[in-house]
Amino acid sequence: MAWEKGNQRERVNKTRDINKQLLAGDVGFLEEKEAKILFYKFLRENITFSADLLMGIKLFPFQHMAIKAMFQTDYFMGVWSRGMSKSFTTGIYAMLDAVLNQGVEIGILSKSFRQAKMIFKKIEDIAAKPEATLFAQCITKKTKSNDEWLMEIGRSRIRALPLGDGEKLRGFRFHRIIIDEFALMPERIYNEVIVPFLSVVENPTQREDLHNLETKMIEQGKMTEEERYVWSNNKLIALSSASYKFEYMYKAYTQFENLIHNQPVGDTSRRAIMQFSYDCAPKQLYDQNLLNQAKSSMSQSQFDREFGAVFTDDSSGYFKISKMAECSIPDGESPSIEVAGEAGAEYLVSFDPSWAESESSDDFAIQVLKLNKEKQIGVVVHSYALAGANMKEHIKYFSYILQAFNVVMVIGDYAGGVQFLSACNESEIFKKDNLKLKTIEVDFEKPEAYNSDLQKARNEYNKTEKKICYLRKPTSNWIRQANELLQSNFDHKRIFFGSRAIDDSYQTQRRKQIPIEKLKYLKGSDMLNEKMTKEAKMIDFVEHQSDMLELTKVECALIQITTTTQGTQTFDLPPNLRRQSGRDKARKDSYSALVLANWMVKTYFDVMNFKPKEVEVTFTPRFIK
Repeated sequence: MAWEKGNQRERVNKTRDINKQLLAGDVGFLEEKEAKILFYKFLRENITFSADLLMGIKLFPFQHMAIKAMFQTDYFMGVWSRGMSKSFTTGIYAMLDAVLNQGVEIGILSKSFRQAKMIFKKIEDIAAKPEATLFAQCITKKTKSNDEWLMEIGRSRIRALPLGDGEKLRGFRFHRIIIDEFALMPERIYNEVIVPFLSVVENPTQREDLHNLETKMIEQGKMTEEERYVWSNNKLIALSSASYKFEYMYKAYTQFENLIHNQPVGDTSRRAIMQFSYDCAPKQLYDQNLLNQAKSSMSQSQFDREFGAVFTDDSSGYFKISKMAECSIPDGESPSIEVAGEAGAEYLVSFDPSWAESESSDDFAIQVLKLNKEKQIGVVVHSYALAGANMKEHIKYFSYILQAFNVVMVIGDYAGGVQFLSACNESEIFKKDNLKLKTIEVDFEKPEAYNSDLQKARNEYNKTEKKICYLRKPTSNWIRQANELLQSNFDHKRIFFGSRAIDDSYQTQRRKQIPIEKLKYLKGSDMLNEKMTKEAKMIDFVEHQSDMLELTKVECALIQITTTTQGTQTFDLPPNLRRQSGRDKARKDSYSALVLANWMVKTYFDVMNFKPKEVEVTFTPRFIK
């Protein structure tokens, strides 16, 4: 572990010697009010003792350091290894801050409302323990609505909020902002919504009154200008595992670092970066077997980021994550993720089926691409990947997709696709929804027969009769061509990922009328132990779509290409990842569905644009008497 002090100006802390004062016995007799003030100062200065007293929690030294730094700085960035209890530690800080700084407004934000609620739940769980009786007595109110969880601790308030609703966020005046999973924070939200919070001062009326009183005392010679009270600034606490160097988090990290070492004149803010790799943690915090499994199941760069707290340059697989980032539409721009299609727009759907019902099985994966006729490209706007559900749940979701989007083309993996379509068409779900898909029987295998295949497909295609489905046989030749096409389209920006839904697009999507109460989209073990209303579930579902698009990119980045001695190329997970088992194993099903979709986008436009060549007439008819 290394420690760098930086070059920031010291901030006077009048309570810094409280422990020395008490140890020296210089306190003397105290009135009750004076004793309470002294005890408060002691609690502020002794974080570990305070956490033990109020919550019955024994902090590790690194947790004490982190919480102390959160109290003493204005900008705190924690780049921590996975499993370093960053959410737990931050929850403790929020609890202590709310108790010891009455009147503070603390906002908890994350990549999704579900993740923000997890920190809130940590606070609830701690408060519910018998050892936390003193803290529990401080809680005066607790409410949970569809888009806000609130806990009042005296005059302080802790709120967990959805990230997408920028307008609602702007309506709050937070003194502390906690951002979990900062690497996934949209840059626009951070700059346009989060940063302005930090300029809103705490207790403005009280500050003005004190300033005026101090001015009078200075004029009377009872104090000096240097003795004015120094108010604390608002705080930003950003927590995350490390990311790629081309992403926004690394930019913010380097800005923090530069300001710590070269603080500009007039800048009074205090900053801290705490970068903890797994080997900084106490041995009892980590299961060594899990660590060994992570080392054997992750690529080196992935392990470095998630456990080593190291920023890396790029992914090492066949598809570069940096290229996919360039093909990701910036937040706030259109199109964004969608839970129901736009009127008049056309969509292409791909699926890679899985019949297993175990959470450790492969995902059943679906990709929905919004078609751009002008540019002849597709934009991924919706994604589904779920293991452990029965076939009825997958059929139900597939039916929802077909009805919520104007689907003009469907492509599936032939292996399992024949059985899945048959199961769909024979199901009560499809019959009830008056759905029946028909397949187009074309090979699209031989390059020399491509035009005739296009002609055949054009003749068979019939949207009215739902003859819009094509099942692709994954031959070795096609697999190579389809993967090369996807790589080329990333390189030349001919395929895109929709943006995160924020502000207007967020409000539009969360108000869509879809059968959300009937849809299963998460593993049972990934759901919070709470009963969600339809409105709350819609918020979760909209945010979930952004996670699913990120999952697709991650899966693509893991793919490696190998060539057999016979010259056959395979595109698959690295050997160590293929050997994984369990519910959290690495998968590639969303990637496979994307390969299918990307290939079909080009083929579909080729089919729709196909014009048969006019045959030159060489025969002249003659009349015979």
